[in-house]
Amino acid sequence: MVQASGRAEVSGPVNTQMARRRFRSNQRHEPTTERSFQEYILSTTAPQTSRVELLRLVRGGEDTFLELKVKLSNPEKIAQGIVALANTGGGVIVFGVNDQMRVEGVDDAEEVQQELVRICREEIHPPIIPFIDRIAFDNGRRIVALDVEGKRRPYRTRDGRFYLRIGAEKRETTREELATLLDEARPLGYENISVIGAAVEDIDEAHLWSFLREFTGDAFDEATASGYPTAEVLQRDLLLATNNGVEVVPTTAGLLLFGHDERVSELLPRSTITATRFAGDSVQAAVVERLKLRGNLSTLYESALRFISRYCDLWDARPRGSRTVDGDESPVAARANYHRDALQEAVANMLVHRDLALRDQPTRLNIFDRTIELVNPRRTVGFSPVAQKAIRFGLPERLNPQIAAIFSSPAYALALPTGGLPMLLRESRLFSGKRSETYAFNDEFRLRLHGS
Repeated sequence: MVQASGRAEVSGPVNTQMARRRFRSNQRHEPTTERSFQEYILSTTAPQTSRVELLRLVRGGEDTFLELKVKLSNPEKIAQGIVALANTGGGVIVFGVNDQMRVEGVDDAEEVQQELVRICREEIHPPIIPFIDRIAFDNGRRIVALDVEGKRRPYRTRDGRFYLRIGAEKRETTREELATLLDEARPLGYENISVIGAAVEDIDEAHLWSFLREFTGDAFDEATASGYPTAEVLQRDLLLATNNGVEVVPTTAGLLLFGHDERVSELLPRSTITATRFAGDSVQAAVVERLKLRGNLSTLYESALRFISRYCDLWDARPRGSRTVDGDESPVAARANYHRDALQEAVANMLVHRDLALRDQPTRLNIFDRTIELVNPRRTVGFSPVAQKAIRFGLPERLNPQIAAIFSSPAYALALPTGGLPMLLRESRLFSGKRSETYAFNDEFRLRLHGS
């Protein structure tokens, strides 16, 4: 039994789900800036919670959404618990209640509240707005309840660790769970939006049906298809088209993957790639050649590799006798060597993971004497430094999952390497002796590979 005072006890049927809903029924709007965070803390009073309401919540015992603490003694552990609740969808931490659900109270409720505010502001990223209730009982004991909301997940501790709460326990996230949390933070996709002015006639049927036939007998039954029902297949089977009530219209993903080259460049001009060879090591050097590469993703991939091969040599292994290009003292820069799979993976990533919703950020392929730089439009809001590091371990941070899945499918008929960004970074480093560099700023993602 949970005692509310020296004489009274909670009795009768308990509806913990109803109690929890009432406890968390007040909707709050979380400020997003540091300044508004501070002003909110100073000016906002958490809604008062009745003792009976809170005791009904506690009576149900610990679960995924409720944690009980006797006292606040380890700020690091408390921060982990708050992160776990926030990443799991929110919940309540009650201080002053033991594991047997008996109220022991806290020594200084005001001090506990101040420390919780500090933890939520300084030990957790992004900061969490703490909604805190202090509740006094007739016997003088006081407890503190922290209501945690997770509107801006994923949350992490100051040392960069992610947690989830499963039942009455918290644990660090797995790779797959972290990928799902990071995926929630990504900008809204653009690939499922229908392309204004596009029609089914803009689809290269030869390319589309070559892809579909690879699934005959399994996902696709060609015998039941009367003729070549391109519109039906795009919309029903591949989800690469929408119906506006009048006609079927290809989506951005459908047009990029299977559109006629000339129509893709007309309807999606931002899909082009600016490929430039500079006569030096920076964009301030003289331009040797600059091309606009146009077409669907298959054409763009092959065109980009042809442009690179015009000025660089691609190898499966480092050629004998090669040396880093920094040591070459010739007045005319020699052709740089690059690992074939690493460069092909870099081009594929450039095409698949760019954010085409950004109008003013073009995709660029820059070839210098000693390096190759690939620049993608990528909204950096929400693309946290931790997410940037996570992709280096192979955790997916995909803006365009449909495009990525079809583009990397063997049925799309591109001989792509496997291993993703981790393979790219490893092979490029082993080949050139230098680490590849990744940057994300000003709504751009940059990848720089070094030659040998």
